[in-house]
Amino acid sequence: MANMEMATNLQPLHIGDVARQTGLTVDAIRFYEKERLLQQTPRTSGGFRLFSAQDVERVQFIRQVQELGFSLSEVKELLVLRSGSVEACSRVRGMLEQKLVKVRHHIRELHTLAGELKSAMQQCDTAQSRKRGSRQPCPVLEPAGQKRKGRQ
Repeated sequence: MANMEMATNLQPLHIGDVARQTGLTVDAIRFYEKERLLQQTPRTSGGFRLFSAQDVERVQFIRQVQELGFSLSEVKELLVLRSGSVEACSRVRGMLEQKLVKVRHHIRELHTLAGELKSAMQQCDTAQSRKRGSRQPCPVLEPAGQKRKGRQ
């Protein structure tokens, strides 16, 4: 609570405070600064970074869009669009639509993988029920060519 009060009162925050408020690591915040997702922050005479409430809000936005699956280059583009210097909504919608297409494709791939895993589990179940006490290898561990020969 004290950290939030500091940020809203426009008092500068140290990187550890920003990390606690955003749920990120100090290294992640440094990485964002290195990748220019964050502007370089002013520093104390001792070299400590000083962050503003706007910096904290920007870090939270970056984290939010990364959780939606956006890459760093896409995050950079979203930050430019967010600055209001360009008509943003139609471009953001297009980016979201592209992301949704990729997610749906990935879901299809995951469904295929789930089916393959289920099939492999059934092979194990069948082998276990047939070969109790036998030292036969698990069919899932057999090389692909040997499995085919046994089925043909």
